Amino acid sequence: MAEPNTASAPLKEVQIEALVVMRIIKHSTSAFPTPATGCLLGMDVADNIGTQLQVTNCFPFPAAAPDQPPAQQEQQYYQQPTDAATLAAGAPRAKSNVAYQSEMIKYLREVNVDAQSVGWYISTSMGNFVNQNFIENQFFYQKVTDEKTVALVFDVGRSSAGSFSLKAYRLSPSFMASYREGKFNTEAIQKSNLRYQDILVELPLQIHNSHLLTSFLHQLPQPPPTKNALDFPSSIADLTHDPNISSNPLAPNLDHLDLSIDPFMEKTCDLLLDSIEAHQTEQNNAQYYQRSLAREQTKIQAWQAKRKQENQLRGQQKQPLLDENEWTKLFKLPQEPSRLESMLVGRQVEQYARQVDGFSAVVSGKMFGVRGTMLPGDIA
Repeated sequence: MAEPNTASAPLKEVQIEALVVMRIIKHSTSAFPTPATGCLLGMDVADNIGTQLQVTNCFPFPAAAPDQPPAQQEQQYYQQPTDAATLAAGAPRAKSNVAYQSEMIKYLREVNVDAQSVGWYISTSMGNFVNQNFIENQFFYQKVTDEKTVALVFDVGRSSAGSFSLKAYRLSPSFMASYREGKFNTEAIQKSNLRYQDILVELPLQIHNSHLLTSFLHQLPQPPPTKNALDFPSSIADLTHDPNISSNPLAPNLDHLDLSIDPFMEKTCDLLLDSIEAHQTEQNNAQYYQRSLAREQTKIQAWQAKRKQENQLRGQQKQPLLDENEWTKLFKLPQEPSRLESMLVGRQVEQYARQVDGFSAVVSGKMFGVRGTMLPGDIA
């Protein structure tokens, strides 16, 4: 039986160990609100359907300055204190961290730990991660032919509310081809038929535990009940602070019974409005370019018509003709701005819209669940 071709098999899913998830959570929460980045290690296992990427280890990246001359680095360091977030977001592709990653992988290989780089991770808040830094980092890992790497995005803000948020992304093949060429003008986008929905591809993610650990979790010792199990709680606070419930890590989370509107809905809507304003700004820049281009083309056409008339008159007078292509030296057409930022903002707007849809679905389900007892006249 022939073995599957691991070089051409596409990624079908990502499997991550629970210990790696805990390390990512610890690093992200300790570094919040600064983005936390790190390297993922593991292996890829191929079958007849596709390739499963198994993440078995990770380590954080130290904060590193971008690759630029020392004079510019010093000027940027003293410019504003918020540059720490920019430096942390660009750490995976910094030259110093590339050497640091190679050194760490060498040490891990010496102790017989999985030492194959399978991607990187980054922490974010409220799904705000679709930007130029994220695209450049993932392109840095994904630009090698037949590679198998992913980007894990951990949402600290959403996870703090009790809803764990960890997703795996890759750049789509169509976007990779356009990004290699570096052309994001109107003509190139229309030719490649690239849309903002085609920038990222989300992969299924599953958390893996060994059978021994799973058995241990289901056999955790429980403290003996301190009161009669048939006693009814006097309030919701008794349910929340009941040691028989709160001490069990596998018990349902009682916070999900809260009927208040999701507190992250308002923040997400504010971020959505900011992204829409940024998208409108990009559209205004594109419209300004079109108006400037139309004005310059009108001037060029008027100049060419005048030069043609002059040449006709000089031809009748048997004088040497003037150069009709001299307009290239006299006029300068405006350069079309890149539409990449507009596409990234559009993808970020879609990300916020999906979050609002998820928040509203949970709240609507709760409201419909208690509708019968909240309306007057429905209680018998």
